[in-house]
Amino acid sequence: MRGLITRTTGSSCMVRTDSGSDVECIVKGNFRIKGIRSTNPVAVGDYVEITEPVQGEPSFIKSIEDRRNYIVRRSSNLSKQSHILACNLDQCVLIVTIQHPETSTVFVDRFLATAQAYRVPAILVFNKVDLLTEEDTVRLKELMDLYSGIGYSCLTCDAKHGTGVDEIVSVLSGKVTLLSGNSGVGKSTLVNRILPDLRLKTGLISDKHDTGMHTTTFSEMFELPGGGWIIDTPGVKGFGNFDMEPEEIGHYFPEIFSMSRDCRFGNCTHTNEPGCAVKNAVSTGEISLSRFTSYLSMLQDEDEDKYRKPQE
Repeated sequence: MRGLITRTTGSSCMVRTDSGSDVECIVKGNFRIKGIRSTNPVAVGDYVEITEPVQGEPSFIKSIEDRRNYIVRRSSNLSKQSHILACNLDQCVLIVTIQHPETSTVFVDRFLATAQAYRVPAILVFNKVDLLTEEDTVRLKELMDLYSGIGYSCLTCDAKHGTGVDEIVSVLSGKVTLLSGNSGVGKSTLVNRILPDLRLKTGLISDKHDTGMHTTTFSEMFELPGGGWIIDTPGVKGFGNFDMEPEEIGHYFPEIFSMSRDCRFGNCTHTNEPGCAVKNAVSTGEISLSRFTSYLSMLQDEDEDKYRKPQE
């Protein structure tokens, strides 16, 4: 029996079968010893083959179909190396906030580079625009100009009051979309605005750290009335890249990759080499210093424990 994984909670998951029924399934242990270096050998968005449901007994996942794509990040679990956020995506949407909490550009750039690496189109949604001061509004425009100039679609919204949500809904319609972002940026609020019957739990922002606290504890897909699915995932603090060679990382920053064609050396890492067109472009402002800083931070990810330890 074939189906789509719509929710994962550790070793169990919910599968929507081709006939439209929801079946709770258990992941067979042998998936964990097949060289899949991940905390979750199956993920939301996977198409799987399951055993026929028998009353009083759990169903099991027998096999996973080949994935079209996926989004993966470095895991915080010391015993593994990666965590798959979702599979078989048409696009991903990163929810970003200028304040309350502030989303760092390093986090944004790491997410976008990962999406670029796995060939998943990415969209930035700047939420909580109702809270912006005049200074914040200037910062918002700067960031939107930066990322739209690179080629990323940028939208704004106030999910709490509904402003801008209709435009987001039109972007989501008919597509499988991963929603991601730091805790507290309003993902669950946005999902509730799009699908009000869900009544997902939303959280408060820590006054001490101005950071969000987890409300979503597992990944789940929700079907949209007009067609398509949205995937809500737990908020993440750090986004460590996984399985990227240093010489590849520049390929996932479109403006760096484009400019690197003019570097003196074909294998230029844009760090200490003479005749580096990328460093020259940073000095002249053609490439954003914040983006170049993010690129350099990803080059320094050889320490595999860097993004596995919980951040305070």
